[in-house]
Amino acid sequence: MKRILLTACGGPATISYTRSLRDADPDKSQFYLIGIDCDPFNIHRGEVDKSYLAPPANDPDYIDFLCEIIHREKVDFLHSQPEIEAYEIGKNRERILATGCRLFMPSQSSIDKLRNKWESYLIWSNAGIRVPKNIFLKDEDDLLRAYELFGNDIWIREIIGAAGKGSLSRPNFNSAKSQLDKNNSWGKAVAAEHLTRETTTWQSLWHEGRLVAAQGRQRLSWAFGNRSQSGVTGLTGIGKTFSDTKLDDLAIACIKSADDKPHGIFSVDFTLDKQGIPNPTEINIGKFFTTHHFITKAGCNMPYIMTKLAFGEYEGSFEIRNPCDPELYWIRGIDTLPVLVKKSELEEKKTDYDMIMKTLNSPSVND
Repeated sequence: MKRILLTACGGPATISYTRSLRDADPDKSQFYLIGIDCDPFNIHRGEVDKSYLAPPANDPDYIDFLCEIIHREKVDFLHSQPEIEAYEIGKNRERILATGCRLFMPSQSSIDKLRNKWESYLIWSNAGIRVPKNIFLKDEDDLLRAYELFGNDIWIREIIGAAGKGSLSRPNFNSAKSQLDKNNSWGKAVAAEHLTRETTTWQSLWHEGRLVAAQGRQRLSWAFGNRSQSGVTGLTGIGKTFSDTKLDDLAIACIKSADDKPHGIFSVDFTLDKQGIPNPTEINIGKFFTTHHFITKAGCNMPYIMTKLAFGEYEGSFEIRNPCDPELYWIRGIDTLPVLVKKSELEEKKTDYDMIMKTLNSPSVND
């Protein structure tokens, strides 16, 4: 039985990973799952066989702690979903590998470049890939220049961080300056032309420069978007499977412009501009999207594929593009399990509704 260590085991992204492995191994004969989490409450949501409270990733003892758990639990493979933990593990990968524990990660140079949204923008811009113009905000003069260029149709976000960190949608100048001051974000944020609210994503898994599997997904809404000034929370509320060969080619170009031999997970976020053209906004490097259990349930279990790759046991196909049926919907909410729904099921409810409303609005035969 393979012993797998998962970080942030009580978080939704890691739970997606855990559930994907459980789907592939329902009788728990292949995998024994160990989790760590720095949150003393969230850890109890973890769906693992054993868990440990851990220091946060920015703690000086974090890597020592990981190595101790790996030694104590005889861990065979380690995977991390949170960006900061994947970054720290990547930086210290030689120490992890020296324990005998396997990793399946992109190169550290790719992690360093692609977790930084400003660096990603420069890479894509230099490669001739269509991206919204960005301005690096070192000081108030840069912010003034951004407003001169974009007017109030402006988007501001921090260059490192997940879940829409530091994002502002069309703020006025004083509001933007106030938040940048408050969060000490000068030199850590960019301003860009505001795109539309239409987004799509492309989750992919690579092995030594070769595409293994990829699946497109459209995001129809952000969960709790009404709780954020920008409307972006980094948490998909409703998503649906999506397939487009042009998007496939664009996503691959985005990835290979940054890494000519990609290895590991590269999950590309796109936002459509006002002409309906997808613009890359970031790559989630070394981690699957939070809702990747959706893709598993739709028919492509990438966490299981990756685990088999890590152990040199993968015997499946390569160059798998959009294997999931189109227009499958993943509907999420708080305190409820997500549900996978076909388009026909949505249409059936709408047909019933229309019939009832037609009856209500029709003249009575007795009138």
